[in-house]
Amino acid sequence: MTKQENEGDARASQGSFFEGPLPSYLGHRQRLRDRFRTGGPDALPDYELLELVLFRAIPRRDTKELAKRLIAKFGSFAEVINAPENRLAEVKGVGEAVITELKLIKAAALRLLRGEIMRRPALSSWHQVVEYCRAAMAFEPREQFRILFLDKRNQLIADEVQQEGTVDHTPVYVREVVKRALELSATAIVLVHNHPSGDPMPSRADIEMTKQIIDAAKLMGVTVHDHIIVGRDGHVSLKGLRLI
Repeated sequence: MTKQENEGDARASQGSFFEGPLPSYLGHRQRLRDRFRTGGPDALPDYELLELVLFRAIPRRDTKELAKRLIAKFGSFAEVINAPENRLAEVKGVGEAVITELKLIKAAALRLLRGEIMRRPALSSWHQVVEYCRAAMAFEPREQFRILFLDKRNQLIADEVQQEGTVDHTPVYVREVVKRALELSATAIVLVHNHPSGDPMPSRADIEMTKQIIDAAKLMGVTVHDHIIVGRDGHVSLKGLRLI
């Protein structure tokens, strides 16, 4: 056999190696993508939608079992996306790339929702304001106290988490709330906080604290439009309940 024939056999052998059957998960991924493109997100259950998200973080391995483990641990697609990083890391197969991908999805969703309320007066897009607050806070494991600062046209000029507390309490300082509103030249504010328990109904302390802020803000020419409480089970408006 000549040297050229030996080289040709080697190339043929290499070609047959690289042209072997593709991994089975590649066909599965393409089928999922096709179903998503033709049927939209509602065509996929939570674990399959999560698989699509995981494809980029884990490009060379089947992601179905990991997606199912995440849903089993946290309960739903939304709860996986909102889960704390330390709890995500407890799941077998979850590394830094997966956590980054999941948090990117959350950041993108919040950016879209925030963009909606930035373009229009808050009071005329109240549904979007509530949806943004729920997306940002409803799944947080600790209570947060958030303030939306509005200008005289009721457009959002700042969105800040002022305090973070425990699973059932956040300290709120009335003077600091009013002081920050004046620093930003806000003429109105919307108070928001979350209940990690899931139940958004206000406590007596929530109501009293809100009334104290309303009274102090009024003296400085700042209006408190509402106090929204969000949780996994929904949201309530203190104004809607006629508590303020």
